[in-house]
Amino acid sequence: MSDNELGLFLRTRREAVTPAEVGLPTGPRRRTPGLRRSELATLAGVSVEYVTRLEQGRDRRPSAPVLAALADALRLTPSERVHLHRITKAAEGGFSCMGAAIPSRTVRPTVRALIDSLEPAPSVLLNRLGEILAWTEGYERLARPMGLLDGTPPNLARFVFLDERAKAAYPDWDQVADEQVAALKQGPFRADQQVALLADELTVMAGAAFADRAEVLPGLPKANGVTRLVHPQAGELRLAYETLELPADDDQRLVVHLPADDLTAAALDRLHGRRPGVLRVVSG
Repeated sequence: MSDNELGLFLRTRREAVTPAEVGLPTGPRRRTPGLRRSELATLAGVSVEYVTRLEQGRDRRPSAPVLAALADALRLTPSERVHLHRITKAAEGGFSCMGAAIPSRTVRPTVRALIDSLEPAPSVLLNRLGEILAWTEGYERLARPMGLLDGTPPNLARFVFLDERAKAAYPDWDQVADEQVAALKQGPFRADQQVALLADELTVMAGAAFADRAEVLPGLPKANGVTRLVHPQAGELRLAYETLELPADDDQRLVVHLPADDLTAAALDRLHGRRPGVLRVVSG
């Protein structure tokens, strides 16, 4: 498995930026998606040879001014700039902000109280390994019949890649699998010993379904969107989700789901045995 996360990230972002976005003419015979290496080099004020070395992993320690110039040229968002900084530091070796620390499995009382206050919205607390640490009753009714809460502790990444029920639960399984890989790669990835162990397990057990994604996907999971689920009793549901990152010391994230259409809202009301209209529809 490639460990050239910096090169992968730069290439995927370069290919995602159109010439028009950066004020360059768009020719009819372009073969490269997004920007050419030469165009990125010009915009960032570096040589095309240096951009090539970075993307190929032959140079993994660009200076802070070069990183800033590349980030500006690629029109990176704040979260993408943070990710760029993390993977550059991880490439230096010798230090990880997580080190060998076991991911936190302790839920602070105030966080648990916050989760309880979100009822009946299906809400779940995860750590950096995708372990499910706490959840609302609304999430229990949603997830338990599909097998999402099996395991000690239950683990969302393991369910998606190793449980045969996952593809029935997620009609858009490929998209969900992409997001799980991106979540595991958010940060230092294999420089984090605990994440590396899980990645090795998934590579062995799931094979190409996991390994190929880890090879080509940068660690930038979507913080919000819409997920489709097929529930044994409620049928197909469309859930808008929002991800809330807790402070670094918690090393956890809270994912809150709300119905994305009227049919889903009605189905969740029936599933929870509550009066209609408790959960209002939101657009993803």
